[in-house]
Amino acid sequence: MSVNLQKGQKVNLSKDDGGDLKQVVVGLGWDVAQGGPDIDCDASAILCGANGKISRKEDIVYFGNLRHPSKSVLHTGDNLTGAGEGDDEQIIVTLASVPAQYEKIVFVVNIYQAVIRKQHFGLIQNAFIRIVDSDTNKELLKYNLSENYDWMTAMIFGEIYRKDGKWKFSAIGQATKDDGLGQLATRYT
Repeated sequence: MSVNLQKGQKVNLSKDDGGDLKQVVVGLGWDVAQGGPDIDCDASAILCGANGKISRKEDIVYFGNLRHPSKSVLHTGDNLTGAGEGDDEQIIVTLASVPAQYEKIVFVVNIYQAVIRKQHFGLIQNAFIRIVDSDTNKELLKYNLSENYDWMTAMIFGEIYRKDGKWKFSAIGQATKDDGLGQLATRYT
């Protein structure tokens, strides 16, 4: 059974029997508000060390860098409109292959050219992040964003992190006015 998370909630990532997950799909989705313009949201994963920082640009997995050098994180491609049902973008994480120097993977979404296009998360509805066990295709958890995010152009959705050798997930839901992934990533440099 999937767990519906609230902002700030943390959960263990494990199989129903308590075993370790091998691989998860992190799905991110959104819909454009009724009658609104097409909005190109871009999902990204930022791999951080024990200090919470990235050490090189290759530690950011996004539409322009679809695979981390370790091959443990893979972005499946860019959705330019958010149209359709289910996940709009997916990032696959092979937990067992994430190198030990990375303590967390932060999942962020920014609106492409938000400032130029005068677009913001207030024009988006039904935004969510969910985690699915790749082995069983079973949804483990889902976090729906429900606050008003008028004039916010980027979002720190959540993070998978290691604690005592086990993977956990934290629902963050922090909106920002960062203009693009580059500005958003500076929070982790």
